[in-house]
Amino acid sequence: MLMLTGVEVACCVVVGLIVDMLIGEVSRWHPLVGFGNWAIRIESSLNHLHASRWTGAFAWCVAVLPLVVITQVLLLLATRFSVWLAPVLHILLLYFCVGLRSLRDHNLPIQRALENGDLVSARRLTSYIVSRDTTQGDEEYLSKASVESVLENGCDAVFATLFWFVLLGGAGAVLYRASNTLDAMWGYRSDRFLRFGCVAARIDDGLNWIPARLTALSYALLGQTRFALHCWRTQAPGWPSPNAGPVMSAGAGALGLALGGSARYDGVDEIRPLLGAGRPASSKDISSAWRLVLNAAVLWSGVIILTAIFMGGALYAA
Repeated sequence: MLMLTGVEVACCVVVGLIVDMLIGEVSRWHPLVGFGNWAIRIESSLNHLHASRWTGAFAWCVAVLPLVVITQVLLLLATRFSVWLAPVLHILLLYFCVGLRSLRDHNLPIQRALENGDLVSARRLTSYIVSRDTTQGDEEYLSKASVESVLENGCDAVFATLFWFVLLGGAGAVLYRASNTLDAMWGYRSDRFLRFGCVAARIDDGLNWIPARLTALSYALLGQTRFALHCWRTQAPGWPSPNAGPVMSAGAGALGLALGGSARYDGVDEIRPLLGAGRPASSKDISSAWRLVLNAAVLWSGVIILTAIFMGGALYAA
């Protein structure tokens, strides 16, 4: 097993984030899109009337494990071929898995549309990133939806990916992002997915447990710290998701915003627990939420670099 040093890990993280910010998502042939299509085929073949949790567990294994094994084998072969090829592949894998710039590219256009008074475009753009109804949303409703999406996906698309990359390299990032994608596709409490998607949802919860709390702590440190920690402690237990609760409550508190509350799904208003406190979200808070995620990414990069310098040694096996 090849051991990458802490300095190599830190370099891969920094370069991977820089590449992501410079290039963003590829418009065609993105690996996660291909994986999503693969997951659709698996689900359509295995999720039948009598599908159980065991069926869902088997489907998760079929979708994820071969991909992770192939990734690890390619990294090992690259190491034997060239001393530089394996780090380059690690960086490439991190770039494809992390979504820092995509958060900006999907959410800041909503802010611009709202600031220009173009509710039609803002509603359409918001519908791309959330599952709630947006057809009748006003500025506050759409801004709240976007801010919540930025805060929650800051964990899913950025910090949890970095966490598993630091622990397990490119294969760890692939493992996490594939699992998170399956949760997004299968992890619904509907008649169709209640049993089949249960395992995918629980695995994603497990992989996200530590990263979510590190993300919440990062938001708190970079915003209104005491208020964010108070919101995390008092509001997170009431949120349905064990990981989204800490992230979103701490993020809302850090920004001094009142999030959560009413949201419409399939024509029905759902009253969710409150997050944070203060004034309602407005269009300018979308960029504030994005900057909070960006600053947290810089913070994480700095911590990883300092850890590599002072501890040295191998951080993970590739």
